[in-house]
Amino acid sequence: MRRILLAFIAVSVLGLTGLYTVLSASDDNQVAAILRKFTKPETNLPDQPDEWRGRINYTQLDQQFAAMAQRSEMAGLAIAIVEDGELRFIRTYGVIDRDTNVPVTLGTVFRWASVSKTVAGTLAATFANEGLVDLDRPVARYQTTLRLPEGAESRLSFQQLLSQQTGLTKNAFDGQLEDGQDPGLLRASLASAPLQCQPGSCHTYQNIAFDAASEILEQAAKRSYPDTVSERFFLPLGMNSASFGMTGLTKAKDWARPHSGRMVRTVKEAYWRVPAAAGVESNIVDFARWMQATMGDRPDVLSETTLRIAQTPRVNTAPIYAGELRQANSEAHYGLGWRSFKYDGNVLVGHSGAVDGYRATLIFDPAARVGVVAMWNSNWGTPFRIPFAVFDSYHQRTESRWLELD
Repeated sequence: MRRILLAFIAVSVLGLTGLYTVLSASDDNQVAAILRKFTKPETNLPDQPDEWRGRINYTQLDQQFAAMAQRSEMAGLAIAIVEDGELRFIRTYGVIDRDTNVPVTLGTVFRWASVSKTVAGTLAATFANEGLVDLDRPVARYQTTLRLPEGAESRLSFQQLLSQQTGLTKNAFDGQLEDGQDPGLLRASLASAPLQCQPGSCHTYQNIAFDAASEILEQAAKRSYPDTVSERFFLPLGMNSASFGMTGLTKAKDWARPHSGRMVRTVKEAYWRVPAAAGVESNIVDFARWMQATMGDRPDVLSETTLRIAQTPRVNTAPIYAGELRQANSEAHYGLGWRSFKYDGNVLVGHSGAVDGYRATLIFDPAARVGVVAMWNSNWGTPFRIPFAVFDSYHQRTESRWLELD
């Protein structure tokens, strides 16, 4: 009976979304799996020089991206740029696997890593806008596995959880998660973890604690978190490759292998087991679609009110990144799974992420309606400079040196 019901849901979603699907879905993302066979190829994407139009010097950037991809620290790279709200540039470089030298394509699936938090925060904002969750309600009243020192889960609100205000020391128990321990048990054991500050009083970045959001959102939707995200976001946005789980990556026809320098790494499942924190993967086309939707391009899926709830700053943070990038940004904040900060006087919104062998970034300027998404299958941090080079090009800052790698 359940399979019949799922089939009925799938057919209904097809009628509503114009045959959108998820190409490579995890086993628990059943609706997406049913729809997989209806995937259509992408067309009319600005992936050639004669299609690049705008203020940004795409030709120069393309040359710099290609040079970056040739570095020994890199394997493959995929980038998309939105200018004035429109996709103006999309391009891939390098290889999915240094052992085989198979090139990256627009269909290559990469991991989003912590950019996945933007999905959880946006779903929470959607549910809050619909009255399905109360962001001010204490986490304990949602019956999650999360336990905090001195029972602070009874005082910490859902919005404080999503804005990383648990007070726990940064990335608490991530090492145990990487060692294979169960995330639910780890969340419960956080009751004995050390605090950096009193819960609710400062920003401390988390993965295991943050993923209590998936438990809360599942309760509100009465469906699994991956299925809910697919039905609410990925399917109506036409994000054909987006999915959750390790098999969503490794069973894709075209997927990027993780690298550290020239060495191919072993794919590890750890952070897929905290899906709200780091569970999404997709190709660059769908990563760009997500950015455009969160910039306000798809109000039929993500309303202005929802985006405002999700992206409004709720707590101050330290400057982000490291080195020169850290010195270049200021007034950093965290919203519901979203970061915001100032760069050269302009407010930028987005998130970046890292898991072993993969990096990803999504950054946009809501005022200028310019944004950048990039994914690469290596541990090298220098490509996090890419969005800043793009913004400099848009604003015609001739002194920009972000991509001069020498």
